[in-house]
Amino acid sequence: MTEELRQAHTTQTTTSWQEFSVPYRFPVSFTQNLFNPDNPLLVDTMSLQEPRKQHRFVVFVDEGLADAQPQLITSIQQYAKAHSQQLELVSEPTTVPGGETIKSDLHFVEKMQKVIVDHHIDRHSFVVGIGGGALLDAVGLVAATSHRGIRHIRVPSTVLSQNDSGVGVKNGVNLFGQKNYIGTFSPPFAVLNDYSFIEQLPVRDKVAGMAEAVKVALIRDPVFYSWLEENADRLATFEADAMQYMIRRCAELHMAQIGQGGDPFETGSARPLDFGHWAAHRLETLTRYHLRHGEAVAIGIALDARYSVLSGLLPEGSEERICFLLEHFGFKLWHPALETRNSVGELDVIQGLTDFREHLGGELTITLLTALGIGIEVHKMDTDLVADAIQWLKLRCGK
Repeated sequence: MTEELRQAHTTQTTTSWQEFSVPYRFPVSFTQNLFNPDNPLLVDTMSLQEPRKQHRFVVFVDEGLADAQPQLITSIQQYAKAHSQQLELVSEPTTVPGGETIKSDLHFVEKMQKVIVDHHIDRHSFVVGIGGGALLDAVGLVAATSHRGIRHIRVPSTVLSQNDSGVGVKNGVNLFGQKNYIGTFSPPFAVLNDYSFIEQLPVRDKVAGMAEAVKVALIRDPVFYSWLEENADRLATFEADAMQYMIRRCAELHMAQIGQGGDPFETGSARPLDFGHWAAHRLETLTRYHLRHGEAVAIGIALDARYSVLSGLLPEGSEERICFLLEHFGFKLWHPALETRNSVGELDVIQGLTDFREHLGGELTITLLTALGIGIEVHKMDTDLVADAIQWLKLRCGK
């Protein structure tokens, strides 16, 4: 082989493109008394793909929910027994901590994986998670990573998980002091919402979940935002019809963005549903999760609404309407963590902007407001204006 031919051979490059698409489709159902044996929703859902077999499954339950509703474990077992030809509950439901506790210690992930291993749960079996958004995040991670993916059914038990996180495609736990640092994008097999859980929630959790409804209405649906204002009294007293409509509409808007927004797995730099969240996630960390997610989001919404006004995007006075609505629902829009500073004198909450960008990579993308119901994405935040917005919020709250 001549030197010329040898050089041509060694520098030749070929590229083949592998291309395929995978459709994702899963039901999001709303019902009452899911584990009443006369309610066929759960058994029908498990039988969607294989109607003629007995389906094996394990259940993980938020231990706080199990303590508050001591009949729940028995109801699950009785449901499986009543449908034993189609369902096999392979072990007593396992209780695990809810809230950020389950997401902040990998011990609980391993504990759930051990249940799956011990009972030979495979890809044609089911992992059912019952609880709030944090529990669903952790159980979803376990299901997505065991055997590279086991069918996962979410049963959200809080306002926040029924109207927001339950219908999403993200799973994760916290690590290295960062929220959701370890996680996957893996859609559930189904989402089964049971309104009866909402009726028995503590008041604080009912209120916390409303923040996501305000958020998504502000950035996606002015008609829904007007409905929230018009029905504020009914929602503040947790009237069942109003709560159920609020939860469904909020879930629909989140589903529309995930399914039709063009980037369900967040491969770009934007997080279009996370208005108010850059500060909220940081506040959760700074308060060691004493602030509920929804409570932190409410503060983040108020902060970014005021910032939108200060930056000339949103008409003056609009932020007052937003704050009034949030306070009417029961939110407190101030926390001392907004003013804590790091060793070089910078506001600790500002680190949330860096964390927000690093979580996706690429350029910083923050959603702000141009009107009540219309969001806009920006790529720079003036930290002086952020500080001004914090001071405005402090004075407004009489601090």
